[in-house]
Amino acid sequence: MSKEIVVDSLNKDFENIKKIDENDVEYWEARELMPLLGYDKWENFKKVIDKALETCINSGQNIKNHFPELRKMVSIGSNTVREVIDWRLDRYACYLIAQNGDSKKQEIALAQTYFAIQTRKQEIFEQLSDADKRLLIRGEVSDHNKKLFKTAKKAGVSNFGLFNDYGYKGLYGMPLSEIENKKKIKKGELLDRAGSTELAANLFRITQTDDKINKERVKGEELANATHFEVGRKVRNTIEDIGGTMPEELPVEKHIRELKNKKKRLLKGKNEK
Repeated sequence: MSKEIVVDSLNKDFENIKKIDENDVEYWEARELMPLLGYDKWENFKKVIDKALETCINSGQNIKNHFPELRKMVSIGSNTVREVIDWRLDRYACYLIAQNGDSKKQEIALAQTYFAIQTRKQEIFEQLSDADKRLLIRGEVSDHNKKLFKTAKKAGVSNFGLFNDYGYKGLYGMPLSEIENKKKIKKGELLDRAGSTELAANLFRITQTDDKINKERVKGEELANATHFEVGRKVRNTIEDIGGTMPEELPVEKHIRELKNKKKRLLKGKNEK
């Protein structure tokens, strides 16, 4: 198996076990991460976590912000369960664990690269201007929408307009035509006039619907539509739970085309200079 295939497979595995909490914060659980890093015994992996905790403390970070401890009940057979310790890890915690793991393991070496790149991507994203964030997320939305439509087609969807509308109904509480009327925008402009917060909500709706259809092997147009609505509704409920602004109430922005043209002019000016 080529290194490229191994890397791609691990990247997908890291993303597949990633969880999102009620505040839209991503995290991993240590016991699920352990086998992906090449460890088969918890005792050995806990030593790596202990080193990572020490590194975190030495860097002046509060370990509770990155390594909050979890306690869960697991089955040990014969209808018996027992309590075990686990950790809820953010991306930085995973990075520290990978850095303190056995570098002789291929999985650790690849994880070091993966989490370093992802952590750096997050740092860069936070430094972007609002316009650049919109451009970046809009591109992600476009790419993942194409992926979702391929998944939906395999599931048996033929009316993609209706399938899309079910997702909007879940997230916005109304069909696309009503959203456009409410926001006073032209037909087909919703995502191109959405700000970064609204785009991020739609990106989450799209990626989670794609994941759910694949994982649950959804078949049939009716069930696929219902799945899209369900995911959209859950994203909406999360926004409501954390006191966020409902997407239909978010203001419209300049058309994304204007931002692209402005960036092209700026780049052209720099190149001429």
